[in-house]
Amino acid sequence: MPYQRSSNRLSVDTSAVLVIDLQRKLMPAIPSGENVLYSTESLLRVADRLGVPAAATVQYPKGLGKLVTPLDKRFPDPEEKLAFSSAVCRRELDPWIAEGRDQILICGVETHICVLQTVMDLLQEGLRPVVLSEAVAARGGWEHDLAIEQIRSLGATITSLESVIYQWLETAEHEQFKAVSRIVKSL
Repeated sequence: MPYQRSSNRLSVDTSAVLVIDLQRKLMPAIPSGENVLYSTESLLRVADRLGVPAAATVQYPKGLGKLVTPLDKRFPDPEEKLAFSSAVCRRELDPWIAEGRDQILICGVETHICVLQTVMDLLQEGLRPVVLSEAVAARGGWEHDLAIEQIRSLGATITSLESVIYQWLETAEHEQFKAVSRIVKSL
C-alpha cells in the first residue's frame, strides 16, 4: 500500500499562528509568562522561515496595554477586541480561511478565558485549533490545567512547539532543516 500522509499532521500550507493577548500589563501576572513569550517568539521565527502567516490580538488595550516587546514591533497593529474570544477578530482569520488554512496554532493568555473561548469558536466554525502547551498560560495553575483538559475534551489538538516544527518540516531533507534545527537547539 502506498504511503499516505495523515490529514491530522500539520502543514505549512494549512497552518497559521494566532498570538492571543500577550500584553504589557497582563504578562507580569502570569507566573510562566517569560516561557510563554520565549516559546511564542521561537514559533514565530520558524513560521517566518517556512512561510506560515501570523497575527496577534489584544484585549482592551487601553486597560491591558500594548503587546509586550518585541511582539509590539512584529505586530504594530494587532487586532483589538473586547470579546474574550479572538475568533471575533476577522481581519487576518478570514483571508487565512479563504486560503485553506484551517490549522490555527494558538499561543497566548489566559488559557481558561481567551484561549479557551477562541478554541471553542474556531471548532464551531469547523477549523482545527492547535494549542501549543508551552505557549499558553494563566495566572492560576489550576485554571490553566482545567482549561487544557477542557480544550482536549472538545477535540482540539494540544501539542508541543518541537512537534509543530518537525511536522512543518516533514523531512530532514527540507531546505530549511539546518536553520530551523538551530532554533530547536536553543529551546
